[in-house]
Amino acid sequence: MLRNYVKIAWRNLVSHKGYSAINIGGLAVGMAVAMLNGLWIWDELSFNSYHAHYDRIAQVVKRQVHEGQVGVGQTMVYPLGTELRTKYAGSFRHLVRATFVQDRILSVGDTKLSVSGQAMDPEAPQMLSLKMLYGNQNGLTNPNAILLSAQTARSFFGDANPIGRVITLNNQTPLTVGGVYEDLPLNTEFQRTKFLTSWAFYLQENPWIGQRATDDWRNHFIKIYAEIPAGSTFEQVSERIKNAELTNIAHLPEEASRKPEIELYPMSRWHLYPYERGQLNEAPLRMVWLVGIIGAFVLLLACINFMNLSTARSAKRAKEVGIRKAVGSVRGQLISQFFSESFLVVALALVLALMLVTVSLNWFNQLAGKQLTMPWSMGWFWAICAVFVFVTGLLAGSYPALYLSSFRPINVLKGTFRVGHLTTLPRKVLVVVQFTVSVVLIISTIIVYRQIQFAKQRPVGYTREGLLTMPMKSDEFRSKYDVLRTELKNTGAVVEMSQSMGPVTEVYSSNNLEWRGKNPNDNESFGTLAVTYEHGKTVGWQFVAGRDFSRQYASDSLGLVINEAAARYMGLANPVGELVTWNWWQNDKPPLHYRILGVINDMVMESPYGSIAPTVFFIKGHNGSVSWVNIRLNPAVATSDALPRIEAVFKRLIPSVPFEYTFVDQDYAAKFAAEERIGTLAGFFASLAILISCLGLFGLASFTAEQRTKEIGIRKVLGASVANLWQMLSKDFVVLVVVACLIAIPFTYYFMNGWLQQYTYRADLSWWIFVVAVVGALAITLLTVSFQAIKAALMNPVKSLRSE
Repeated sequence: MLRNYVKIAWRNLVSHKGYSAINIGGLAVGMAVAMLNGLWIWDELSFNSYHAHYDRIAQVVKRQVHEGQVGVGQTMVYPLGTELRTKYAGSFRHLVRATFVQDRILSVGDTKLSVSGQAMDPEAPQMLSLKMLYGNQNGLTNPNAILLSAQTARSFFGDANPIGRVITLNNQTPLTVGGVYEDLPLNTEFQRTKFLTSWAFYLQENPWIGQRATDDWRNHFIKIYAEIPAGSTFEQVSERIKNAELTNIAHLPEEASRKPEIELYPMSRWHLYPYERGQLNEAPLRMVWLVGIIGAFVLLLACINFMNLSTARSAKRAKEVGIRKAVGSVRGQLISQFFSESFLVVALALVLALMLVTVSLNWFNQLAGKQLTMPWSMGWFWAICAVFVFVTGLLAGSYPALYLSSFRPINVLKGTFRVGHLTTLPRKVLVVVQFTVSVVLIISTIIVYRQIQFAKQRPVGYTREGLLTMPMKSDEFRSKYDVLRTELKNTGAVVEMSQSMGPVTEVYSSNNLEWRGKNPNDNESFGTLAVTYEHGKTVGWQFVAGRDFSRQYASDSLGLVINEAAARYMGLANPVGELVTWNWWQNDKPPLHYRILGVINDMVMESPYGSIAPTVFFIKGHNGSVSWVNIRLNPAVATSDALPRIEAVFKRLIPSVPFEYTFVDQDYAAKFAAEERIGTLAGFFASLAILISCLGLFGLASFTAEQRTKEIGIRKVLGASVANLWQMLSKDFVVLVVVACLIAIPFTYYFMNGWLQQYTYRADLSWWIFVVAVVGALAITLLTVSFQAIKAALMNPVKSLRSE
């Protein structure tokens, strides 16, 4: 019997190829989008689960009061690590100190590569459960050992076992390869770590730590990670260690006034609940909700199409039901028949969806920045697919199965059966839902795109174009900097060159300053950047008062250039010439007194959506070092000609360092990556939502025209024009879309206005955005419906009425 049901269902699909294609294709697209979204969400929710004990791993953070607000700091002082390892050792299974990830030069023979890595305590491989391909997890017990990721090891040694081989760090220090670990996936916080060196080696590299940081509770420069024992909770351990710093800073009133409390922040929360600038950033979690909701809506649209067309076509089969009942079919058999057709369509759509996902997965990975794979071997994946087929088939097949099977055959066969007006109401409601979702996605996409463009067009306070930046990864940069600058300028390809503490698009350091008339309650940390004298000319500072640094004045070595935000915060009417006191974080150093030389326009150095932080620039030497080189290209020389000249000089003067650089405008553009990804995904899903809605509308318009063929013929005979008939067939759909727009506009305004509030620098919600969305939706509707409407209106009435 089941075989017969399937055979009849297949024949019915083949006999109505157009409707079948719309049904199966639309549903398949919706299912494919839901699968891609599901894989993306699973990847986000399973972040860091690669590490076997990630539910017991945490980062040591500090919660403290700053300017009346409680913030969370993730960078720790060095003595805190010692305190936790000695006095609280029993509270941890592993306690690991770590540096920030840094790019270093690794070389073997003539092969030199810039690779990112960090130094950690020897327990790090065990805590992170690194899967060792060569060697073991105890490799860092040797101070002069290095652990490499599989990709890094292949770059130097191919597929050979590299254990015991020597690799040189920064062209100076030979290290022995003590192990090779499996490449970490993208969905772990440590995926950028391509090598590990020991903590003991880090201390050897930086003797200043032992000289002045061992007991300094004010210099924050390390990270601390911990794994708690099984049976303990993060809350219990956090309660034990919360005063670990406070009890050691009684001699530092300023630090003690912030009431620092040490706690553990679980690894399971790092990705979706990160801290930025001391405050919880909920954007990643909102992104997960957004992608999930969009995927559910697109799938809902496809299901609505399926149900609409299934119920619309089912009324055409009334006579079939009557005949079947007349020859002895019972209602249960008819119900089974209709459900089998529904399940067959959904099953075919599932197969097509799996094919679409397989083909598009690489493209989607590039778009989303992921490494998603199809979970073919996972039982839960096939269980979800089976449940979806069952539920969707049940919902879509319920109307024809239960409603049509209840017909009395005598009414159907005598021609007295009429479908009630209320039977079209569910379809109209579903069409409204479809276009409400589509219009919401259209408006949201426009708002996201407009916010990105608004921030991109924000004045940045310097000249990004033609500006190169690169980290100084070797001491040769510093020792040969003056020669390098002279040689590069002599090529004619470089206008100016400077050094700075960090890249142009970041602020790496902050400190507290004192000035005349300062409010004692003001504890704002100023961004502080060490630079060389030519930095302003290289970057393109725009002065609003005072002057730039000059080598002609020896006193400029203790001068400051400040931004407008700093001038406003200080509250000085004329800040040029004012003295600023800088208290060192080292107790044995006397304070330094700087004089303000000039005020520049605010530079957008961090988030282009946020407010500008008060920032001061000073000459390297007294209070800071430099780690980056900035190069201003000659605008009269083509970039394609300038770069080879610059590279030739670098290879001649600093052959041991790979010539690697980035354009500042590219670094700045990278700050929009998250929002652009949201915009691209929203635009992509909005397009699919519109496509699916139009498919459904096309099918319904076709069905309506077919249903009213004779009515159209009679109207034409009575003198109706093509325009009259087009208006008659289109107006019902236009009314439904207008209703959808009226629902979508206030809904979208509320939620997108809330989304914009997270940005300090944001675009406004202009009225034209909603007008464009409404006009666009109406235009798409008319284009979709008009094809069938005009086709039906042009039909010869003789052919329409000849059966009467």
